[in-house]
Amino acid sequence: MALDPGTDALARLAEERVDHRFKGLPPDADGLSVGELAAQRRNLFTGGFSAPVLALSAERLDHNLRLMETYASRHGLAFAPHGKTSMAPRLFRRQIEHGAWGITLAVPHQVRVARAYGVQRVFLANELVDAAALRWIAAELAADPSFSFVCYVDSVRGVELMDAALRGAARPLDVVVELAAGEGARTGVRTEAECAAVADAVAAAPSLRLVGVAGYEGEVPGADPERVHAWLRRLVALAVDFDKAGRFAGVTEIVVSAGGSAWFDAVADAFAGIPELSAPVLKLLRSGAYVSHDDGHYRKITPFNRVPEEGALEPAFRLWAQVVSRPSAEQAFVNAGKRDAAYDLDLPFAQVVRRDGVERAAAGIEVTALSDQHAWLRTEPDADLEVGDWVGLGLSHPCTSFDKWQLIPLAEADGTVVDYIRTFF
Repeated sequence: MALDPGTDALARLAEERVDHRFKGLPPDADGLSVGELAAQRRNLFTGGFSAPVLALSAERLDHNLRLMETYASRHGLAFAPHGKTSMAPRLFRRQIEHGAWGITLAVPHQVRVARAYGVQRVFLANELVDAAALRWIAAELAADPSFSFVCYVDSVRGVELMDAALRGAARPLDVVVELAAGEGARTGVRTEAECAAVADAVAAAPSLRLVGVAGYEGEVPGADPERVHAWLRRLVALAVDFDKAGRFAGVTEIVVSAGGSAWFDAVADAFAGIPELSAPVLKLLRSGAYVSHDDGHYRKITPFNRVPEEGALEPAFRLWAQVVSRPSAEQAFVNAGKRDAAYDLDLPFAQVVRRDGVERAAAGIEVTALSDQHAWLRTEPDADLEVGDWVGLGLSHPCTSFDKWQLIPLAEADGTVVDYIRTFF
């Protein structure tokens, strides 16, 4: 059986040559293909890798993929994880293999990456009014009848721009009206009356087809369970009202979509109450940070803290850096900084120290600041830390961890690197 173009493209990732572009990889691996290097199953700590190097836990990644697959299935949700988190086609494929309906994305470049690696269903959680990008998507839809694409609309003007760019397209572009999370929130239509006006504009645009409603509850001002549930009830009611008004006439599936990584339990509750509509409802969840989870922001806000009986995500990233300076008993510096570690939500967390093959807890060690290429460590006077030690750092915010690394070792618990994850930012 012939491989589809996406599978061919994924296979070609293993043919890419390792060289100076990829931080942290063994210098003596230059010239090897990624596949050849993976086949050597080098150890992260003894195989020539140089600090700083970001590693992704193979076991924890598998756990997180399985957990969200089970969660979505248990709650009757379709799942389109947000691909902007990793921008890693190999992870897109694994997410789809673990039951994902498709991949959510945010901008046209990301859609191009997904299409290059065979993603057949894309939900663009954003408005799209760029004529060049719209014409490219129209060409993709025309060339591939199995390609499904849905994006937001939130203004009459945006609908007019889209229709002008798409005139003559072979297939109509499916759109959902984005309901804003509230006054002063991000994008989206502020009132139900304005939503109806945008829907009317879509109905009058030959190149567009209204298939549902969507939004992002994470932008609800002062988000708490009561406010988030109230907004989700508005979203469900909007879908019901549109359906009663015949706005979804002729569609085979009505899309109702929400769900970031902080409130997907509330989305599951609200979507369970969607009544029977004129067509089957695709209850589409879009959480993305779960794939690697983290040791900071998302560890604190994950819904699994509220519903522990559903399971728990596991932080899968660890950034390894080396102590390069120990100027005093209260201070040390490692060679990883803003170019290597997420820092927009929290600073990295010192977790373990590794010396001579022995790993121990990073007791009495705290990251207090980042320079471009250094992390500043405050150490208690009796902290056991020497120049040359490796320090394992936990990170906060997956999206700004992935984007600093083009090729990420996927390592088992004993340090054996079994694969490499290529990103495209």
